[in-house]
Amino acid sequence: MGEIRMTGEMRTDYDCEAIGFPAERWGEAVFKIKDEEIVLEISVEEKVIVSIMAGEGAMWKGTLDGLKKLLRDQMTAG
Repeated sequence: MGEIRMTGEMRTDYDCEAIGFPAERWGEAVFKIKDEEIVLEISVEEKVIVSIMAGEGAMWKGTLDGLKKLLRDQMTAG
């Protein structure tokens, strides 16, 4: 195994918590709501890459800076 470059945490409103998931290159969180699936994947290679998938046909993938810009732009547009 290589060096730990990031850690993951998960918390819910049922006072459930899991912390300290070590990762060298990538981590993924999957949430299932009935037949739908929402996936968040983080990759730490040269740059931090974020992928967000909601169901079959909806996906966004880009850099962490790109995600921040997308969210800032959405806040000002709304």
